[in-house]
Amino acid sequence: MNQSFRSLIRRPANAHALSRPQYRYYAITRPRFQHFQNQPSSTSSSKDERTTHFGFETVAESLKESRVGAVFSSVASSYDTMNDLMSLGIHRLWKDHFVRSLNPGSNSTTSATAKAQPGWKILDIAGGTGDIAFRLLDHASTIHSDHSTHVTVADINPEMLAEGRKRALQTPYHNSDQLSFVETNAEDLTMIPSNSIDLYTVAFGIRNFTHKDAALREASRVLKPGGVFACLEFSKVQNPVFNEVYKRWSFSAIPLIGQLVAGDRDSYQYLVESIEKFPNQTEFRDMIKEAGFMVPGKGWEDLTDGIAAIHKGVKPLP
Repeated sequence: MNQSFRSLIRRPANAHALSRPQYRYYAITRPRFQHFQNQPSSTSSSKDERTTHFGFETVAESLKESRVGAVFSSVASSYDTMNDLMSLGIHRLWKDHFVRSLNPGSNSTTSATAKAQPGWKILDIAGGTGDIAFRLLDHASTIHSDHSTHVTVADINPEMLAEGRKRALQTPYHNSDQLSFVETNAEDLTMIPSNSIDLYTVAFGIRNFTHKDAALREASRVLKPGGVFACLEFSKVQNPVFNEVYKRWSFSAIPLIGQLVAGDRDSYQYLVESIEKFPNQTEFRDMIKEAGFMVPGKGWEDLTDGIAAIHKGVKPLP
């Protein structure tokens, strides 16, 4: 990994966090999550079992993974449509900015006698469709003439991975040594050796993890000292007026449009609720620090006034 990598963790412009008013939701009342009705409910598990949230619903921890899996199996083929709805269409710009801020790839050598630098080893978690992976490889090849950087796309959901493999057929990375897909759980990356990864990315995925702290610890384990954890995720809007407008859009319009466009209201309802349940910028920054990362500056960069945010952490050198 090139020496300038550490300098790429940029200090975002300071912004004063504004208090967020209590919001009254306007979602249409209806029976929820009908396509999960054949799965066991949280009430059927032991009363002593730990619980967590699935959107606004409280479920047994042992059930969340399968519930989330059902959501993403449902939306895999319409993943771009989902993100267009959730981000008002600008997730593509966010992803481009995210990748540029990481500047992946080794600089090409300028001397015939110089030793070529090895490409980066990148792990893209919850990246099943390849959306971030393709951008990372495109940046490395076009900006740095680096054709040796490798991205491992890891996802727990086979349908999302199948969508990514299908999309990869339309890229120059199909059947190359630069791209691989693997089905695995971000909370237990046993198959990834410790201290082996230069860059760990996760975009619009970590809010769905049952144990985010465990996933962060695994990220720290697999990264090399000096390696970077980078997360792009929906977050908390900072401006109170804009926040109310965005909430009305999210809770009233997105599930309805999900029903009309994708025939799946329940999954879109969950995804909206999962954003609301995700920790705010400060809380998530503190979780990253607790996992052992050094956090630059205030720890995050807000995008579109906080609809999304980029968080970064650096694994300390020995």
